[in-house]
Amino acid sequence: MRLTTAQALVRFLANQYSSRDGAEQRLIPGVWGIFGHGNVAGLGQALLQAARTGALPYYLARNEQGQVHAAAAFAKMRNRLQTFACTASTGPGSTNMITGAALATTNRLPVLLLPSDVFATRVADPVLQQLEDPRSGDVSVNDAFRPVSKYFDRITRPEQLIPAALAAMRVLTDPVETGAVTLALPQDVQAEAYDWPEEFFRRRVWPVDRPVPQPESLARAVELLRGATAPLIVAGGGVVYSSAEDSLRAFAEETGIPVADTHAGKGAVPWDHPCAVGGLGSTGTSAANALAAEADVVLGIGTRYSDFTTASHTVFGNPAVQFVNLNVARFDAAKHSAEMVLADARRGLEALREALAGWHVGEKWQARARLLADEWNRTTEECFHLGHSPLPAQTEILGALNSELDDRDVVINAAGSLPGDLQMLWRARDPKAYHVEYAYSCMGYEVAAGVGVKLAAPDREVVVLVGDGSYLMMAQEIVTLIAERLKVIIVLVQNHGFASIGSLSESLGSQRFGTAYRYRADSGLLEGDVLPVDLAANAASLGATVLRASTVDEFRAALKQAKANPTTTVVHIETDPLAPNPPGSAWWDVPVSEVSELDSTRTARESYTDAKRRQRHYL
Repeated sequence: MRLTTAQALVRFLANQYSSRDGAEQRLIPGVWGIFGHGNVAGLGQALLQAARTGALPYYLARNEQGQVHAAAAFAKMRNRLQTFACTASTGPGSTNMITGAALATTNRLPVLLLPSDVFATRVADPVLQQLEDPRSGDVSVNDAFRPVSKYFDRITRPEQLIPAALAAMRVLTDPVETGAVTLALPQDVQAEAYDWPEEFFRRRVWPVDRPVPQPESLARAVELLRGATAPLIVAGGGVVYSSAEDSLRAFAEETGIPVADTHAGKGAVPWDHPCAVGGLGSTGTSAANALAAEADVVLGIGTRYSDFTTASHTVFGNPAVQFVNLNVARFDAAKHSAEMVLADARRGLEALREALAGWHVGEKWQARARLLADEWNRTTEECFHLGHSPLPAQTEILGALNSELDDRDVVINAAGSLPGDLQMLWRARDPKAYHVEYAYSCMGYEVAAGVGVKLAAPDREVVVLVGDGSYLMMAQEIVTLIAERLKVIIVLVQNHGFASIGSLSESLGSQRFGTAYRYRADSGLLEGDVLPVDLAANAASLGATVLRASTVDEFRAALKQAKANPTTTVVHIETDPLAPNPPGSAWWDVPVSEVSELDSTRTARESYTDAKRRQRHYL
């Protein structure tokens, strides 16, 4: 069959499927893109033909980074069994996708990136937007994708597409190796014709298997757990991606082991479950962190143990603590010198449950966990009802939002002060109702992610929770929501700057320098009056319906109206960035200047040095 390289790739993608537990779905249900001279006549032409026949839908983004965020959010919502392809033009269009690639790979989320490249023939070099490297003729800006991709290839001849495309599908459907997959496509090769074998375009099903634990490793893990007097479960994203929520709940109920969670694992066990103790780590609950400090055996399930989860290696305080890590990836399972159980989370939990039948944690430990969880729930209620004035506190807005949303409604966030408050306070009963990207914590993710989540779950109410800092980074995908007639609620929290970094700066002795949106004052610093920026008006100009609220009661009323509205609605609320934060109970390692002229920095350094003494390797 004679087709161009671009036409062959599109036809190939339309026939790829993933399969798990007997259920098949299109692996690549569509393509995001922005066209330019590098792809408009290649992939653009091929996608036009496919779109006309319904073989592969095309979605137009407003920012190349945003389209990758939308694809990653879609994949996260679909438990990594489906994702989108993303194409961009040569040069800046393609390099705009690098941040999205880093986010996808850091979060272990599959996305397929198709950046256009310079001419393979090099006959017209240097072409528009080409980076010339005098040391090498085969380097282009797309080489910057290599360190943030799990697979990278540059297709300089049409026939190279065959092994590269198959390798790309292998990586996208591998729960251990998945992340960003990049196929760089020189613009002349995209339009070049080749006689393709029909077999390349047949329907292919890529199984996503559920590995089972080896008996020897399972036996060693069971021996450790049976000998524990103060065990703790850390539920990570692997629980959710493997649809192991029911298995985890059953395991926790039968053993009585308390369950702490990470951002990616929140909701796997409902917040009010008798074994749930909330988020763990730097922004975790006092209940989870107190239990972690005493735990003698930690069962990590599908977690990569980020520094926020471990409070920079200080949260697990028992000198004799041991780890059992149930993970599909050896890289993560081996962390903290753990006893490794290499398996799918569901299959591993089922095996552990069977092997531990009849064993239950002591009543004293279980009662302590319940007491601590109840204490934190009372703290949460206090944070939700501060009565702060004249502007409300951010925690009050979260309380109102949490109470107004249904269990299946999805809240999306990624950056600023909101992720910390959410991990401490958000009460999730459904694992897909809590969508916080905190592996890369990418400012600007939220609105674009709303597009992807709504496409993945059209039956759910989707709420984007975004601060003014992240909103200003990338709000333009509101236009995409309008164009695709997608109904999303955007809660825009305006606090005139970077609240999270402002608070961190103050705690580190840097006096909130450079973290507020202000006029430049006579002092030469950005500490003048508040800027006259109207983000609500901006959102309206992009096509959204906008509701303004100034009190918590007005915010509740606006949320009800937004839920009733048929189109994308922005609810704007101003909060006090200096209002009380939820009480912290753990540390995060951010180095403080060892020498300074500032008293505030010297004081912070003393605190840092003291906290650093509690940091350890888990050997």
